[in-house]
Amino acid sequence: MTNFKEFLFTKFSTQYAKLQYSYVRKYGSLIDNPGEINSIPLSIRSNVMKSLINFSKYLGRYEAFKSQLKNYGIKWVSSDNSFNSFLAIINNNHSTLGAWYSKAIKAVSNNEKLWLKFTLLTGLRKSEAINSFNLIIQLAEEGKLSEYFNEEQGILEHFKYRELFLRNSKNVYISIIAKRIVDEIASSQPVYYTTLRKHLQKNKLRVRIKELRSYFATYLRKHGILAEYIDLLQGRIPKSVFAKHYLKIESVKELVQTVNCVTATMESNLLS
Repeated sequence: MTNFKEFLFTKFSTQYAKLQYSYVRKYGSLIDNPGEINSIPLSIRSNVMKSLINFSKYLGRYEAFKSQLKNYGIKWVSSDNSFNSFLAIINNNHSTLGAWYSKAIKAVSNNEKLWLKFTLLTGLRKSEAINSFNLIIQLAEEGKLSEYFNEEQGILEHFKYRELFLRNSKNVYISIIAKRIVDEIASSQPVYYTTLRKHLQKNKLRVRIKELRSYFATYLRKHGILAEYIDLLQGRIPKSVFAKHYLKIESVKELVQTVNCVTATMESNLLS
């Protein structure tokens, strides 16, 4: 099982690999008895199936396992459906997010406070925001920040660091962020999620990082940014399309200026 854990960590992000490994430890026996998969709660069934498929590939039994699933009539359950999307929209807690954010930035250290602001202004996923924040610091220390932050265009070019930002299904290619924020980060200290979480928990605050990403998208859309551009900034395009169309935006500088103008008021609006 230890070798399988190493296999996962070479293929996926740390957080996702840990999740996959935990499911295999709990449900790994179902690879020989897939008929029991239907008894797994719907909320986690798709992730369990993904972990078992990766386990079967590691064992060299993927085709046999796939055949067994078909024989037992086990069908893929997607958590990405229109009804779940509808529920996510009507159940968002943006009305209370400002109060949480106000308390959170007082509960954490200065570098974590800056990271929360960076996460809000870029709409990055938690792991992406941590990787990006720490990469800025690392490259700045090495005198190589220009390889990541395109100062002329005002864009963080995540696509240059495939292992960190281009994964199986969750990717991010670029982020638009003001140079002054990048400069602040470059002079800051690295952020670690476990430490951030402890600081929040110590102050009896939940971790609501995902909601910052949702708030980012909603705020940009309300302020006139096209949905296609929001999708671009949140990584919702295939790699092949990105390669063909990234440099064909009518005016990258104009887009950067528009987005920066909108995000400049985002934090103050959230706190108001």
